[in-house]
Amino acid sequence: MRVLVSGASIAGPAVAFWLCRSGFEVTVVEKAATVRSGGYPIDVRGTALEVVRRMGLLPQLQATDVATRRLTFLNTDGSVAASVHPQHVVGGVDGEDLEIRRGDLTDVLHAAVREDVEFVFGDSIEVLDERADGVHVTFRSGAERDFDLVVGADGLHSRTRELVFGPELEFHRYLGFCFAGFTMPNTFGLSHEGVMWNAPGKGAILYGVEDGETVHGFLNLACAPPPMELLRDPDAQRAMVADAFAGHGWETPAMVEAMQAADDLFFDTVSQIRMPAWSRGRVVLVGDAAHAPSFLTGQGSSLALVGAYMLAHALATHADHTAAFTAYEASTREFVELNQALVGEGDAVLFPTTAEELETRNAGLRSLTGELPETGRVEHSALTLPG
Repeated sequence: MRVLVSGASIAGPAVAFWLCRSGFEVTVVEKAATVRSGGYPIDVRGTALEVVRRMGLLPQLQATDVATRRLTFLNTDGSVAASVHPQHVVGGVDGEDLEIRRGDLTDVLHAAVREDVEFVFGDSIEVLDERADGVHVTFRSGAERDFDLVVGADGLHSRTRELVFGPELEFHRYLGFCFAGFTMPNTFGLSHEGVMWNAPGKGAILYGVEDGETVHGFLNLACAPPPMELLRDPDAQRAMVADAFAGHGWETPAMVEAMQAADDLFFDTVSQIRMPAWSRGRVVLVGDAAHAPSFLTGQGSSLALVGAYMLAHALATHADHTAAFTAYEASTREFVELNQALVGEGDAVLFPTTAEELETRNAGLRSLTGELPETGRVEHSALTLPG
């Protein structure tokens, strides 16, 4: 069976890995020119750790763990509100959960499948024409090919989802925030730590992954309505964020200046994708394309890895794709929804929107002392993998 996977980030290569193991012929198309390297650190926790263990990739990923040691939270005037171990905040398990650069994970996944999977870089799906015996795909390059199934693993703003299910706004659940991410010189001496400054409705984060010359900068702000019109306008993004942080202290002026000059600016809304069904006909979605939880849950990568495994397992153990897609959703949806529910609209713990909420958060952080948690949040491990 010939399967086209759209997207070569996390969910795409992961589902390709498992499909190849079951004898499927897989092609992965990716609009970028190559596997995307770099990026901010992401987490792999709970059930997702068992997925990478079964892939045989756990030792490689453990070797890239960045081992953040401290998160320091600052008051609006720049004074220290609290300093805690990251696992106290994210609900993880020290020594078990993985925190790795996004690019390290995508590199490892790509290396695990590149000898068995056809990768087509610099192209994307333009038209999907489902027929009785398959899907005829026209690519943006003009090439045309036929596949038995199509898997959309192309992220929050999935083109596959738009073509088959309709506009993103039908499934888009905006959580009330947007953010700008970029790298900037590490003139702060940060190493294996993050520092977060807050004012009501605003947050500025400097994250030093290792003893590097650069740090990750994030500027997060509450905004309504969702600024969807800015998603393809970097100049307008920069202007909106700069205006929001004008007049604030700490390192925010230097961060705004670095954002203005950054060539790696990443701007987006803080949102989830909520869909009544993840498949239609011969097309199925996985990862953020199906059920983005938002970065506020810290579970996007883990859900992508688990969803990829569950989809491939269903296809390998059912006689036809319709039954497989039904089984995939029935076995995975509860796990997804539990993790999406870790954050609600406007209630991001890390980014309080009022002075009272900010003081309550800081008081809670100051109480996080003593032993680290021995078990993670139950939501992270709420699914037992079949097979």
